[in-house]
Amino acid sequence: MGQPIAVRTDFAAVELRRLARRAKDSDQVRRLLAIAAVLDGASRAEAAKVGGMDRQTLRDWVIRFNEQGPDGLINVPAPGAPAKLNTEHRAFLARIVDEGPTPPIHGVVRWRACDLIMRLHEEFGISVSDDTVYRALKDLGFSHVSARPRAYKQDPEAIEAFKKIPRSRGGNRSSLAPDTPVEVWFQDEMRVGQKNKLTYRWARKGSRPRAAHDQRTQSTYLFGAVCPELGTGAALVLPFCNSEAMQLHLNEIASKVSPGAHAIVILDQAGWHGAKELKIPHNISLMPLPPRSPELNSQENIWQFMRQNWLSNRVFKSYDNIVDHCCYAWNTLIDQPWKIMSIALRDWAYIGRSI
Repeated sequence: MGQPIAVRTDFAAVELRRLARRAKDSDQVRRLLAIAAVLDGASRAEAAKVGGMDRQTLRDWVIRFNEQGPDGLINVPAPGAPAKLNTEHRAFLARIVDEGPTPPIHGVVRWRACDLIMRLHEEFGISVSDDTVYRALKDLGFSHVSARPRAYKQDPEAIEAFKKIPRSRGGNRSSLAPDTPVEVWFQDEMRVGQKNKLTYRWARKGSRPRAAHDQRTQSTYLFGAVCPELGTGAALVLPFCNSEAMQLHLNEIASKVSPGAHAIVILDQAGWHGAKELKIPHNISLMPLPPRSPELNSQENIWQFMRQNWLSNRVFKSYDNIVDHCCYAWNTLIDQPWKIMSIALRDWAYIGRSI
C-alpha cells in the first residue's frame, strides 16, 4: 500500500463544498465532496464512499488536486491520434474544392472522395480514408449540396445592373405624388397537373421508398405574386396561360396593393407578360427581368416551397381536384406571412424604392 498523502491546506472543506455547489461537471462535484470529507477528518474509506470511488482512485485525485487545484478534478479528454491532415493539407483541400474540377484535365465534373484522396496523394504522398476527407471538409465549412441552376448564355453583368436599378424607375414619376409608398411584388406562373413531381423524403438507409406517380395529363395554371416586405400575395387558378389570364391576374394584384401605394411588379419576359392588349392598372408598373435570369424572381422559390410541401407526391383524381389543391396550397401559404418574408425577401429589391 502506498504511503499516505497529505491534502493541500489552502482550501478549506467549506470552500470546496461551496465550489461543488457551483460546479457544472458532476464528476468534479463528487471529487470535491470526497476531498472535503478528507479535510473534515473522515477516513480514507469513508471519503472514497462519499465520492463513489475506491481508495486508490481517491488517492490519484488527491494528487491531481494538490498539483492543479479544483480545476484538476475535471476530466481531460484524451488527445487521441494526431490528425492525418495538417494545416497545409487542409488548405490545399479547401482550395481545390472551392475551384472545382476541370473536366478535360481531371476527368470528372464534380469532386468525389476518391478524387480528393488521389489529389492529396499526388501532392503530398499521404493516404487517407473517405471518412478523413469527409470530416476535414465538414470542419472546413463545406457541405454536400446540389448546385443552383444557371441558364445557358446568362449575362451576369445584366443581372448585376438590374439589381442596381432604383425601384423608383418602375413607376411613372410624373403621375405619382413624391411621397407615394412603393411596394415590390414578384410575379410568375406555375403549371400543376396530374403528371406530378416526387420530392425527397426521410427513409431507412439503403432503401428507396415508392410513391404514386400519375401519367395522366390534365393540368391547370396557378398565377401567383407576392410582396415579401408585407408578407402578402395575390393568386388565381386559371385553365390557360395567355394574355387574357395575365390581365385577370394583374387586376387581382391591383386589388391587393395597399391603398394609396404603387406596386412595382417584377416578372420575366414571357410573351403574355408584355402583350400589347394588356391594360395595366393605374397602381401597378411592370419591370421585366433580364433574359435567362429566373433566380432573380423570388416567386420561383415560392413555387418550389409549395410543391415540396403541399402539391408533390399526390395523385389528382380530376381537374377540379387539381384546382382544389392549388387553392388549398396558396391559402395555406397566405396564412403564413412570415414564410413569404423568409423565402422571397431580397435586399437588392428594396434599395432606393421610394418615389
